[in-house]
Amino acid sequence: MWYLYLDESGDLGFDFVNKKPSKFFTITILALSSQDANRKLIKAVHVTLRRKLNNAKCRKRMVQELKGTGTTLEIKKYFFEKVKDVKFGIYSITLNKRRVFERLAQDKSRVYNYIARQVLDQIPFEKNNGDRVELIIDKSMAKPEIEEFNSYIRRQLEGRLSPHVPLDIYHWLSHENCGLASSRFVLLGDISEIRTPEYEMV
Repeated sequence: MWYLYLDESGDLGFDFVNKKPSKFFTITILALSSQDANRKLIKAVHVTLRRKLNNAKCRKRMVQELKGTGTTLEIKKYFFEKVKDVKFGIYSITLNKRRVFERLAQDKSRVYNYIARQVLDQIPFEKNNGDRVELIIDKSMAKPEIEEFNSYIRRQLEGRLSPHVPLDIYHWLSHENCGLASSRFVLLGDISEIRTPEYEMV
């Protein structure tokens, strides 16, 4: 089983005159190629939450997910010690939003889907030996956008995967899925401020 956790940072607002959108928009995928690796990653999330953030002695409120920002270095080190033997890949593209053509800035779904596809293109699917692929996305879209995204991405991936490889696409809230929570945490904070590599939408 392959697990691909797709998360985003920043926003797709383009009104830099009247509002304060993020300067960059990043899509990142945390990829694992075995059930064992996925199980260890999820366990590390649960253990870190229970022992470091939801400890009964010092708990002020129940923390539902790990976050890169606002988390102490001590807790980050604790989590990464737990996953040091877990093999995973990180694939990411950052879009410099000021370089997006105005006509494309009006079609945010198209921009999102295209960037997501570009990130997926980096993943070596030719190494898949018939394992089921699960793509899990942070749920941030309305139902019509989800259907458009699923259809577009499925067409792209089915062209690279063997017809015998099952492909499932799920949309979850990050606090409902430990894999998504860990993907955000692994990036250690606001990846929208990463300057390189940048991607121009033309």
